Amino acid sequence: MSESIQTRRYAVSGGVQVEADVGGDPRRPAVILLHGGGQTRHSWHGAMREMLRRGYHVIAYDARGHGGSDWCARADYSLEAMSADLLAVTATLPALPALVGASMGGATLLFAAGNSERPVAGALVLVDIVPRVDPEGAARVRAFMRGHPEGFASVEEAADAVAAYNPHRPRPRDPSGLMKNLRRGQDGRLHWHWDPKFLDNPRRLEPPQFMDVLLLAADKVVTPTLLVRGLHSEIVTDEGVNELRRHLRGLEVCDVAGAGHMVTGDRNDAFNAGVLAFLGRHHPP
Repeated sequence: MSESIQTRRYAVSGGVQVEADVGGDPRRPAVILLHGGGQTRHSWHGAMREMLRRGYHVIAYDARGHGGSDWCARADYSLEAMSADLLAVTATLPALPALVGASMGGATLLFAAGNSERPVAGALVLVDIVPRVDPEGAARVRAFMRGHPEGFASVEEAADAVAAYNPHRPRPRDPSGLMKNLRRGQDGRLHWHWDPKFLDNPRRLEPPQFMDVLLLAADKVVTPTLLVRGLHSEIVTDEGVNELRRHLRGLEVCDVAGAGHMVTGDRNDAFNAGVLAFLGRHHPP
């Protein structure tokens, strides 16, 4: 797959540029992958590989302030800014793409789809995100993201922190792949590859601030939409799913057993099967 992937930068809103992995024939139907908060585009590696194999044109980009993308000088990591970035990327395509977003990425695409005057996608996939998330689970995610502000002495130390947060997931024997989510700071230590100001912005893309605006957005979405939920998710509850069903007409739900909030990392094969079946019906390659 690596030979068919190119790195590209897109100029988006506010003078920011986002960095993306782009693969597949650009004349084929496109899928845009949006990662979760604190992640990078590399979290989609397995899903992107399978989508390319099925014949899609795939774009996986780092959100502003994450990975190889620019940090925003004004620290604007709001729903509005993230949505504008997404629309700037979709505008480069000849036809409507499918949008697949995990957590923060899912909130971004739902906001964009519900607040745009024109359709923005042929199909939407929300990965373990609903407007009303479990507050205790959300607090646990925030605590992990705010943890270790001093960074890590080694990639092994960072892997230990991830293993403590996700004890149900086997710790990799070789943690070197985690380096894609780390950067070396001026202090010589390893830090997560995202702007620390992402968590300091009072309008950051985080619950419960976005609940009402996302429910309003869901009311206006008519695009076929799939929710992929990890059955061990600390974020998405039955109540949250049922509420979204009441606001988003025709919502389909795919439950992934043995997966938590990080569905693609926990059960990538099951995730791919559910998403590709949905895309095959509503956005075939």
